[in-house]
Amino acid sequence: MVQNIYETPFGIDFWAKKAAESSYNINQDLSFKFAPFQLDKDIPLLHHWVNQPYAKYWQLENSSIETVYASYKEILDGKNTCVFWGVLNDKKVFLVEFYYAPKDRVGEHYDAKIGDYGFHILAGPKETVISQFTTHIFVYLLTFLFQQDEVERAVVEPDINNEKIHVLNKKAGFTYNKKIEFEEKTAFLAFNDRNSFQKALDHIQLP
Repeated sequence: MVQNIYETPFGIDFWAKKAAESSYNINQDLSFKFAPFQLDKDIPLLHHWVNQPYAKYWQLENSSIETVYASYKEILDGKNTCVFWGVLNDKKVFLVEFYYAPKDRVGEHYDAKIGDYGFHILAGPKETVISQFTTHIFVYLLTFLFQQDEVERAVVEPDINNEKIHVLNKKAGFTYNKKIEFEEKTAFLAFNDRNSFQKALDHIQLP
């Protein structure tokens, strides 16, 4: 039976199981892992993060806690996006949303394929200085994605004005394709695959 592109190849349970098994060592003392995002418990922390000036591209700046709750309830109820905390030695330091691109709005802007998965990432307020911290996060996320046989390409759609994320994306091997329009932003559409990511890793110098 040929799989319909709009049927998610694997769902919420898959992501949760794989995320629970995942980890990434920065050094012998520091390591990342994923932790489940709990809507009724975690919104106060996320509300604090999204209202920081640096988080303006998350589109929830100056929002109420009720707005953040409603936004994430809608995301989770859609059953196409999984949300996890990135935890550094048991401290939440970033949030990541993994989504199946053909069923996401980004899939309306290109010829989406089975095997296309996207992600959004939000770092928490910087409390500890770690060399190339965000690069480590990107390496962890992309390594995790490409460890899954079902994932063929990683897709991102960052705001065209978010210069810092463009630098990270390109450093990690993403190729920028074109500009696309969403209601709240003009974005770049960019893609990465295993080969491009591996080539990028060969040039990333991490401490």
